[in-house]
Amino acid sequence: MDWTLEVIVVPVSDLDRSKQFYSEQLGFKVDHDTTFNEDTRVLQLTPPGSGCSIVMGKGIVKGEPGTLKGVQLVVSDLEKARAQLVERGVEVGEIVRMNEADGGSFIFFDDPDGNSWAVQEIKARATGGEWK
Repeated sequence: MDWTLEVIVVPVSDLDRSKQFYSEQLGFKVDHDTTFNEDTRVLQLTPPGSGCSIVMGKGIVKGEPGTLKGVQLVVSDLEKARAQLVERGVEVGEIVRMNEADGGSFIFFDDPDGNSWAVQEIKARATGGEWK
């Protein structure tokens, strides 16, 4: 039996600001943005090439904004990914090379609420993980 990771819940304080950051600055695809009533809204976005999405919402997501830490995205070209993030106005750190082996290089950034993300370069495993 396969156990696939499909969704990561991201606690945020402002859905519209977060939608803009994740879709326009990071290039995630907006899968749906559904309002059920004035107290309930669900927003799902997917990184390019990923089988796992992120979900944020009003009235459905528990957790304090900014408490998500350590989620990793994987790309095949870290320099290109970093350049695209910088071009889109994302405050991203310099490339950290922990070792020369494939998978030993990272960049880090936070969303507007302080949720922390890592981007790891794994040339051998990345499947179309280009930032679009």
